[in-house]
Amino acid sequence: MFLSEIIRLTLFLGVGLFLIMCERFFPRRPAPSDRKRRWVGNLGVVVVASILVRLIFPFLPVALAVMVTVKGWGVIPLLGLPLWAQVVIGFVLLDLAIYFQHRAFHVWRPLWLLHRMHHADTFYDFTTGVRFHPFEFCLSLVFKLALVVIFGIQPFAVLLFEVVLNCVAMFNHANIKLPKELDEILRLFVVTPDMHRVHHSTDSQEMNRNFGFNLPWWDRLFSTYKVQPDLGHEKMNIGLNIFRDVKFRSLWSMLIMPFIKPSAGKSEK
Repeated sequence: MFLSEIIRLTLFLGVGLFLIMCERFFPRRPAPSDRKRRWVGNLGVVVVASILVRLIFPFLPVALAVMVTVKGWGVIPLLGLPLWAQVVIGFVLLDLAIYFQHRAFHVWRPLWLLHRMHHADTFYDFTTGVRFHPFEFCLSLVFKLALVVIFGIQPFAVLLFEVVLNCVAMFNHANIKLPKELDEILRLFVVTPDMHRVHHSTDSQEMNRNFGFNLPWWDRLFSTYKVQPDLGHEKMNIGLNIFRDVKFRSLWSMLIMPFIKPSAGKSEK
């Protein structure tokens, strides 16, 4: 399973470098002066989460999928479908499940306390797409492991989903300005930066729209889709009102953010 990790790391670095160039030459919003400090914190969370996962979990999703396939567990193999169909169904099921997982992290308070670290970023670039609290990362991994066992998802479907999700999450959090016509076409097939940026508004109504990370269909299907923010992308406020101070941009402050009580008189959403 080291091959799958190498593939993910290679694409992570490649896509990240490509998006850095895109954000530099085609920015949607002016970059903040402390961009490097933000990157240290946001990317530092990825390192902490990766170490924690390695210490806790003996199986990662692809490895577990191999074992499940060998033993013939799960619902999908019982359907007797060809391999390609099992891969497609597995991929779509995982994406749908992550959509509902994301909604759950907004609805249930204990989960929101973890997820709000992702929303607390006061700027929006590709590093925001990997800025998730390590505990949230672990819970999401447990959820995916359970899905792999219950549905018997093919290893290639799991690997494809993990790789695509990582790359697309960085893309749709990128601070890049796409031509309007291109954006309208792309968001028929994938979540675009303008589509997901709405979700990072300080406006609570907008924050509870556009939950999709990868496939854009679920928001339309379940009535959580908003085309554009009310104030426009250049003027909309991003982040959480209670975490706008620069002190919350350090790695340590981000890690303890779930346990910080909101300041008196400030609205969290």
